[in-house]
Amino acid sequence: MTAAIANNPRFTVLDETADFIVVDKPAPLQIHPKKPGGPPTLYDGLRELLAFEMANGGQVSIINRLDRETSGVVLVAKNAATARRFGLAMQARSFQKTYAALVHGWPEWDEYTCRAPILRKGEVAPSAIWVQQMVHPAGAECCTEFRVTGRHTRSGRRIALLTARPVTGRMHQIRVHLAHLGHAVLGDKIYGADERCYLDFIETGWTPDLESRLLMPRHALHSRELGVRIDAKAYRWTAPFPVDMRTWLEPHPPHEP
Repeated sequence: MTAAIANNPRFTVLDETADFIVVDKPAPLQIHPKKPGGPPTLYDGLRELLAFEMANGGQVSIINRLDRETSGVVLVAKNAATARRFGLAMQARSFQKTYAALVHGWPEWDEYTCRAPILRKGEVAPSAIWVQQMVHPAGAECCTEFRVTGRHTRSGRRIALLTARPVTGRMHQIRVHLAHLGHAVLGDKIYGADERCYLDFIETGWTPDLESRLLMPRHALHSRELGVRIDAKAYRWTAPFPVDMRTWLEPHPPHEP
């Protein structure tokens, strides 16, 4: 695995109180450990940062989980009472989530609400990727609101910057809906033009061949804003636009002379 996708354990604190902490998670930092001796995770880093709170009966409860390759705002409760309040707010769909995504092509629409049910592909069709989801009539209700915020041309490729607001919260929902609409997220190994990219990546790690096919080492999806009203108080946190996505919107993105 090259340095381009090496695990980056350095997250940035966006806000902190006695009850919670909000951080900007970089990609491809994983949220939770999957096996002993694995690479550092956000959970590991938070336990170290909040060692004093942990020693005095606190806890690390991650409220909104992001995929390994998704960057951006993550809310973490420091105690059980706060975790419960945020958990109930999540169940009630009281959180407002806003994502930024770079996609292939220029949508013909400026705003679009995608209402397309999603299920795990392996339930209805052969799939070599266990977590792969797909749009299917038998799936769970899903709704995502999209808005085009910019259209760009880079090295002859049309790339659009979108704002995505998931109304529901299904696995890979934004990426599945965008692929369904014909505008897959840049760098998406599972829902891009060739799902073999994901299998090749698992087998070989990041290679020049994968770079030519995917353009980015990770999918270009960023948790830009997270908002919630709880205990009669409104909160909203924003994570800066990540450098690796921003370069595709500048005059000379990677590898363009």
